[in-house]
Amino acid sequence: MKKYFIAAALLIGTGAVINTTVQSCTTLATSDLGLSIIKRLLLNGIDKGANIYSNRESFLQNNMVDKALPKQLREINSMLEKVAPSLVKKEREYIADAAVYTVNISKPILTTAVNSLNAQDVTRIIQGEKGTATLILKEKTSQQLIAAIAPKVDEQLNQYGIVKSINTALSGSNLLGSLLGGNKTTVNAGGLSQLASEQLVNGIFNIIEDYEIQNSKSLLGPLGK
Repeated sequence: MKKYFIAAALLIGTGAVINTTVQSCTTLATSDLGLSIIKRLLLNGIDKGANIYSNRESFLQNNMVDKALPKQLREINSMLEKVAPSLVKKEREYIADAAVYTVNISKPILTTAVNSLNAQDVTRIIQGEKGTATLILKEKTSQQLIAAIAPKVDEQLNQYGIVKSINTALSGSNLLGSLLGGNKTTVNAGGLSQLASEQLVNGIFNIIEDYEIQNSKSLLGPLGK
C-alpha cells in the first residue's frame, strides 16, 4: 500500500505559498488543505479533457481518445477499412463533432462529482496507486455521463446519416452477424451511438488519469520514490 506525503511550499490557486512540515498524508489529505489540493488536481485534468473535447482537431489527434475506442466499434471499423476506408474517417470526424456537441454536458457532471469528494474518498486516493482519484471519479459518474450524452450523440450521428452509410457499405456481409450476434446484418443506430458515447466517456477519463499520473508527484509524491 502506498502512502503519500505532502511537504513544503505548496502553491495553491491564488498563488499564495503555504509552508507545511512533512506529516502523515492521511491526516493532511483529509484536512481542508489536502482536500483542496486533490480536488484541484482532478479539476485541472477535467479542464484539460474539456479543452481537447472542445476542439475537433485536438480530439482527433489525441491518442488517449483512440485508446478508448470500444472493442466492438474497433472491429466494425476494421471491417469498414476493407470496403470503405473513407467511411471510417468520416465516422471518426462525426464522433469528434459529437464530442464538441456534448462536452458542456459532461464537464459540469464531472466538476460536481469532484466537489462532492469526501474524507473517505480522499483516504482511498492517498492509500491507493496513482490513478485512484480518476478511478473514483469514474465510479461515481461513468454511467451518469453515458446516460446524459447518449441521446445527444445519437442525435448528432443520425444528423449525418452515418449508420445508414455503414450499413450500405457492409450490406451482404456475413461478418456483422458474427460480430453483433445472431442473424444481425445491420448496425443498430442506438448501438452505434452507445459505443460512441462509451468512447467519449472513457476517453475523457483516460485524459484525466494521464494528467493525474503526470502531475500528482509534485503534490502527492509517493514515499520511497
